[in-house]
Amino acid sequence: MIQFLLNRELRSEHALDPNLSVLDYLRGPLGKPGTKEGCASGDCGACTVVVGELSDDQAGIRYRSLNACLTFVANLHGKQLISVEDLKHQGRLHSVQQAMVDCHGSQCGFCTPGFVMSLFALQKNSDHHDAAKTHEALAGNLCRCTGYRPILDAAAQACQQPPADQFHATEAQTIAQLQAIAAQPIAELSHAGKRCLLPVTITELADLYSAYPKARLLAGGTDLALEVTQLHRTLPVMIYLGNVLEMKRIERFPNRLEFGAAAALTDCYPALAEHFPDFGELLRRFASLQIRNQGTLGGNIGNASPIGDGPPLLIALGAQLLLRKGDTTRLIALEDYFIDYRVTARQTSEFIEKIIVPLGDSGQCFRAYKVSKRLDDDISAVCAAFNLRIDNGLVSDARIAFGGMAATPKRASACEAVLHGAAWNLQTIEHACAALTEDFTPLSDFRASSAYRLLVAQNLLRKYFIELQSPCLATRVTAHV
Repeated sequence: MIQFLLNRELRSEHALDPNLSVLDYLRGPLGKPGTKEGCASGDCGACTVVVGELSDDQAGIRYRSLNACLTFVANLHGKQLISVEDLKHQGRLHSVQQAMVDCHGSQCGFCTPGFVMSLFALQKNSDHHDAAKTHEALAGNLCRCTGYRPILDAAAQACQQPPADQFHATEAQTIAQLQAIAAQPIAELSHAGKRCLLPVTITELADLYSAYPKARLLAGGTDLALEVTQLHRTLPVMIYLGNVLEMKRIERFPNRLEFGAAAALTDCYPALAEHFPDFGELLRRFASLQIRNQGTLGGNIGNASPIGDGPPLLIALGAQLLLRKGDTTRLIALEDYFIDYRVTARQTSEFIEKIIVPLGDSGQCFRAYKVSKRLDDDISAVCAAFNLRIDNGLVSDARIAFGGMAATPKRASACEAVLHGAAWNLQTIEHACAALTEDFTPLSDFRASSAYRLLVAQNLLRKYFIELQSPCLATRVTAHV
């Protein structure tokens, strides 16, 4: 059984299909058609809902937008689900709905519920209007009628002086209900031979994964859910990590950062942006806010995609993985985790527990670049990360990694060898660019040709050199159209 709040109603579900998405749950069994399906892949935002969950100290509620089409119902355990139907209260529109009416923010109306829910989450996390935060909050919502200006006006009205609402009035009661659910032991959702297990401690997780070695690990699910929604596969057994607090912990030490593998990208952002501004800028372009609110750093590594944005940056920073199997743990360099396309060094029943990122020192020069067809909410054609140390005009250390250039995220070993110990000048850079042809023979696909990818990789190295020579010219995270 799983338990969650549907607005303010406590729901206990015993026999739902674990492969059922929140979108289909709302539109089907619950008969709430306000949430729309536009793409079933997390790209359009029409299915946006808001989930309230206990804050880290369990004393407050954190509201986040997410894509219902990529969220399995089991993910709701211990949370509050709010859909567009829940905003109207005692016959009156919610202030974000009223702002959309006042500013003429709805045209055909199909995308409107998703925009309203994104605005609701934005308002809940704001005490004043901020244009940059508004654009970030709405970047994952598409309006095919091109009605963005009035929607932005509505955001300004709704967030200028956010009024108290029914959710604020019942917050104490909601917190108490969510705390009661959180105190329960392992939960399970099962139906017709399909199961989703929900451990609450890392020991329970390790034991369950040993007992079910073929189970699929479910963290954010923003990638895994596509197997159901796009490929129409069935996932017989899943183990949900989102209720294991140890797996969501983010810790700061003098010489390193440690991220639990189930920590959401939104939660990882502050620490990474503080120490590595380029990493922060790239994360702001990582899919949409809805995806970042749910997708995890561990999942971005664990799915072993060659175009994942996180791994090249983490490899260049010398990150390590703490892997766990039962009671046994081992530490490996992230670059050694990737063996071949979608093949990793992870053993049967072994999972990523932590990502450990060394902080280095001020002598390191770290930059990251993402080249994609769109600035926001797009997959990389090439993702590059450079981390060099230059002492007295010589390159004393070089770590360079690329995504989108090979079957795995990969270091540019030949390029590094040319740079190491060489003078930091344009001639060295050109030799290093030539060495990239030894490191990579990229594939051609609909995003980019092989020749284009190789030229972009070389030009990004040249860009890195120019930026370090003239920091005022830096435009660090790049999009290419």
